[in-house]
Order: sequence, then C-alpha cells, then structure tokens
Amino acid sequence: MEVLAGWQAMLVLDNCEHVVDAVAALCEALLTAVDDVRVLATSREPIRAAGEACFRLPPLALPATGDPAGGSEAVTLFADRARQADPHFVLAGETAVAAEQLVERLDGMPLAIELAAARVEALGVTQLLVRLDDRFALLTGGDRTAPVRQRSLAGTVQWSYQLLDDQERRVFRWLSVFPGPFTLQAAEAVVGADAGSAVLRLVDCSLLVAPSAGSDGRSRYVMLETLSAFGLERLAEVGEQAEAAAALAEYALEVAQQAASGLRTSAGELAAARLLDAEDVTVHQALTWALDHHPTTALHLAIALAPWWYLRGRWAGGHALLRRAVQHAEGSEEWCDGQVWLGHLAAAATSDYAAALGHFTMACDALTACAPSPVLADGLAGRSAALRNLGRLAEAAGHAHRALAMASELGYPAGQVASLIQLALLRIYQGDEEASLEWLVQAQQVDPAGIPGRLARQTSTLLAMVLAEVGQIAAAQRGSADGLARAREAGDLSDQALWLEVLADLDQRAGHIPQAGAHLRETLEIATRTGDRLRLIECLDLCGNICAATGRPAEAITLWTAFGARRQDYGLPDLPDNVRRREGPLRKAANTLGPARTRAAEERGAAMTLQAADEYAALLATPSPQQPETPSLNQLSARERKLVTLVAQGRTDAQIAIQLSISIRAVRSSLDHIRNKTGCRRRADLTRLALTAGLV
Repeated sequence: MEVLAGWQAMLVLDNCEHVVDAVAALCEALLTAVDDVRVLATSREPIRAAGEACFRLPPLALPATGDPAGGSEAVTLFADRARQADPHFVLAGETAVAAEQLVERLDGMPLAIELAAARVEALGVTQLLVRLDDRFALLTGGDRTAPVRQRSLAGTVQWSYQLLDDQERRVFRWLSVFPGPFTLQAAEAVVGADAGSAVLRLVDCSLLVAPSAGSDGRSRYVMLETLSAFGLERLAEVGEQAEAAAALAEYALEVAQQAASGLRTSAGELAAARLLDAEDVTVHQALTWALDHHPTTALHLAIALAPWWYLRGRWAGGHALLRRAVQHAEGSEEWCDGQVWLGHLAAAATSDYAAALGHFTMACDALTACAPSPVLADGLAGRSAALRNLGRLAEAAGHAHRALAMASELGYPAGQVASLIQLALLRIYQGDEEASLEWLVQAQQVDPAGIPGRLARQTSTLLAMVLAEVGQIAAAQRGSADGLARAREAGDLSDQALWLEVLADLDQRAGHIPQAGAHLRETLEIATRTGDRLRLIECLDLCGNICAATGRPAEAITLWTAFGARRQDYGLPDLPDNVRRREGPLRKAANTLGPARTRAAEERGAAMTLQAADEYAALLATPSPQQPETPSLNQLSARERKLVTLVAQGRTDAQIAIQLSISIRAVRSSLDHIRNKTGCRRRADLTRLALTAGLV
C-alpha cells in the first residue's frame, strides 16, 4: 500500500468469485489508504465493497432477423474459432443457418461457443447441432494451459455450482424445471416459500438472467438453456426430478385456472390471455408431464387452457392435447366439459361438424339424467351449431331453444348469449335477417360483465353482417373498425378474420374495391395461419363478388365454382342471401363469356384445391399496380410445367413422384431447376405462377 499510495494506477483482480470475501476486505483497505488507485475486479458475483459500481457482462449478441450470415457477435466468434480448427471452414448456406441455431442453443456463452467450434473439423456444424442435447459430454477439450474449470463446459458450470451453499444449490436445481421465464412468485410456489433470497443470489452469481418484463408486464427471470441442462442433470442425480415436475404441474394448474376464470368475463379476458401468453412454455411442459404421470391434473389443466387455445387460434394442437387428457375420466362432469371444448376446437380446426357433433352429443347424453348445468347448456348450444352447419336446421333450433331456457333458468349469462347467437345464425341460414336481428338485439341486452369477450365480439360481428344484408351499410360500418380493433387487442384470431371478412364485404358493397381487396388478403392470411377452412371457403365467394364488380367475369365464375366444390367437400350449406346476391352477377358473367368460356372457367375452378383457390383469390385481390412481376413459363419444358401444375394442386413431393413414376429425389431436383429458372423459391410462389399462367 505504501508503494501504491504514490501511484495513479488501475489494479486488475481477475476471477474473484471463490475469494470474494478476501477481495472485498482488500479493496476496502486499499481504497481507504490510497487516493489515485482504481480496482477492476472480474467475478461471477458483486464484490460488495464500498463505492463499487457493477457492470453485468451479457452473453454475446445472438443473430437477429435480417442479419447477414455471421453478422452477430456470437456467430462471428464461432466462425473465427471454427476456421482455427478447420482452415477450410466456410460460413455459408446451410452451415450458416446451423451455426446461428447452434450459438442460440449455447445462449451466446463465449466458452461454450469456442468449445463447440473446436469440434467442427471432426463433426461438422450440423452434427454438432444434432448432438447438442448431450452438450456437457460433447463440449470438452479446451486449452490445456487453461484452468481446469475452463477446459470443458461442464467444468465451468460445476465451478459456479460448487460456490453455492446447499440451499442455493437446491433452488438452482429446482428452478431448472422451468422451461421458460418465471416470476419470483412462481419460483416460491414451485421451490418453496424460502426460495426468494436464493433467487436473488443466483442472479448475483450470473446463474439466472436478471428479470425483465414479460408479455403480461410482470418481471420474469430466465435460466439459460445450458445452465438449465446442468440443473436438470443434478436434479436427476439426487432423485428430485419427479417431485419438482409435480410441483411445476401444480403451479401451472393454478395459473391456468386463474386465467380461465378471467377468460370467462369480458373485463378479465385481456389480462388472463396475456398471463397465459407469458406462461406458454411452462403450462405446456407441465401438461405434457401430467398426461404421462398425473391424468387428473392433465384433465383439469387442459380444460382450463381450452378457452385460451380457442382464442389464440391453436385449435388443432389444443384438440390433440385435450383429447388425450379426457381419456381417463369418462362420464365425469369434467369429462363432459372437455367434450364440449373438443367440439368447439374440432369445428374450428377442421370444419368437421360431424366430429364436433359427436363430442357435443357425448357430453349432452352423459348429462341428460343430471340436473341442469352450465356444461349441459353449453353442450346443447354446441350441438345446435354443429347441426346448423350440417344443414339440419329444425334439430338445431330445438337444441338452441332448450339451451336458452336452461341458461335463463340457471342465471347463466354466457349460456344465454351462446344460445341467442345460435338462434340468430339459424335465422340467417333461413334467410330471415329481421328475425335474426331481434335475437342479436336480445343478446346485446345481456350484461357483458358476465360473458366472455369472444361472445360479446361474436354478437357484434353478426349484428354488422345482418345490418349489411338488410341494407343498413352505414350502421354496419360504424362499429366494424372498433370491432376489429377490439379483436386485435384481445388477440382473437378467429374474430379478427371474421371482422376482416365483414369489412371486405362492406367495402365491396360500397364500391371501395382496393380496401376490400386489402381486407380480404388479410383475412386469407390469418385463416391460412390458423387453418380456418370455413373462412377460407367463404373468402372464395367474397372474392368472386369483387371480381364480378370489377369486370372480371371469368375469374368470378372460377372462384364461385371453386367455392361450390369445396363447400360440398366439407358439407357446408350455401346461405340463401349469398345465393340471391350471386344470381344476377353470375348470370351476367356467363352471358358475357358465352358457353365455351364459361365452361372452361367452371372446369378450372372445380379442379382447384382449397389451397390453390385461396392463392388465386389472394392474387386477384391484389391491385394491379402492386402485383409482382410474374415469371415467364417460356423457359420451362412441358414436363416442368406439369410439375408446377401438380405443386399448385397441393400435391406433396411423394405424391408427385408416384404420379410421374419417378423418385422423390428426382422430383426435388427438378423443382430446384424450376426455382432457379423462375426465381420462385417457395411452393406458394410456384402455385401463384401456375394460377397466373392458367395451368390450374
């Protein structure tokens, strides 16, 4: 200290975490005795000496969307170290993509990236990525001159783990069961009420990422994937894995049931949905575990998640999980509730109303001998919806009236609105808009505080549709923009698509064709993403109206024919008002074209798959000045044109290979040649090319 007292200097103390108390004492003594010395100390946790200013060094920056190959810090380091191990290493193509995925899996940790890069010559990047689940056995063999803890990834993490006390190690192990971000309250719920102080210590030790706001606004911690993998290994070693997984499932069920309660009201919907958005990976990992280990928890958890799955358009995945969950509880009220939600999800996911009817019927049959209940009222309303879409209108009406009477008797507002919506839809299917309007007005008089937001929005959407049909276009337009905004805010993909379809229809009726096309294209995009077949089919009819209104008779007939063919495929009825609205323009289009050209347009539409027809509709809904330049087919051979046609018809590579009697490899090679000639990189681009050229 006497020597340093006369110096102006910086003293660097490296890797202080294992002697942090001694370093703190040294700093206190040194900085008290001298004036012009600064200390730079590196450590996995703060020194906690007076006057300390901490800078937490983050992992290397990971690739972001749009970055050029090697444009991030993590990939740059990987490529540099890989070239040291293999002078022939080139970061391009599939190798670049694999490298980006690799550094993301390694959380941008410099040592892990360097150890992985050292294995490139022996394994290649793709095999490195494949074997990364066993990262601690794989990532070894670092610099022989480095400390033991820096020669392997396991050694580095083990070093930090050993510096913790027994309670902190237990908390670290148990927190590794969280597959995603978690709150402090979640940690205490899963690990124990005394986990809070250990969580803060783990942040200080860089074993947890400092909290940041999640999608629900709550602060959440994250354990990096590498650290989580290490924690799970220690959890298994000490035999705590099953207990920790069960605790996570119990927490997930509590969260899901809390959110489900919020989703049952309009006021609570947004917060509840955002809570589940933030807990997405956690609740799904818990459900996966419960399906194999605790069927009762799985059933309750899946039922609680069903309204959120429906809201977010996750219909097919939700249906598959819920179907597994209900297998072990047949006949119970929870099983009946699960069947009702299976019916809703089946109808939304596949437009398979016969399957949906089966689910609703099983629930209703099991509850028929029981006292009236909200689940039975929901099942009856669901049966009404399925029967209506199967064209069995008289039966549908009977179930809807029974559901309304039961919900009114129970004082169950959601059931009342659901059944009133079905009665209104039945009148629409019968072409009686005035009667439909009366049912919807009655639905709007139910206190919105007691019904889910999706039912309130559905009532408003149907009201706008009916107002348009009775000629009150201005009244329909007034609420449409607000309705779409509310659907977007809630993240209700089904309702967004429906409102966009309504807006496209209103725009077309008002002669605002560019706006109609824009709304139609967005409807198609959302419906394609969610797999909403009903909406995709209805868009064909609407686009036919737009084409007829803009002097494109052949395109209108093609779309209307495709609409009719695909509607029949799924057994969907054609609404009387739509039939009447189409009659005049269809007759005019046929007269304009003449018999031969009309027949050609009809044949083209009948041959289109739903995917091809919707690609065609999207193309036609794009204003001409904005249409991308279409590649020419002149450079393609007859066989290559046939390949493009089969792609546009929705055939897979395997199906094309069978039809043309060639290998799958030959199909893929030919498609690569076609892509190089036309510049069409995606199958959707090839479909659009075929449609534009009239190949389908």
